[in-house]
Amino acid sequence: MRTGLDGRHRDRNGRIEEKRGDTLVRTLRDEYGDDFLRDWRSNAKLATVRKETDMSLAELVRQHRRGKS
Repeated sequence: MRTGLDGRHRDRNGRIEEKRGDTLVRTLRDEYGDDFLRDWRSNAKLATVRKETDMSLAELVRQHRRGKS
């Protein structure tokens, strides 16, 4: 797997690899900070968060960085 200029992993076709739906919020907090998705339990799955918020991980990260999550 290659890393693109923006630091995101890409598959062999060059597509940006997405986080798996079974990724836990606690794992995302390791990457995005302890207060990321602070209203969610640490054992919640990313797929559940996406479904409940109707947002992609990229949108959730942008919102967090703007200080709205």
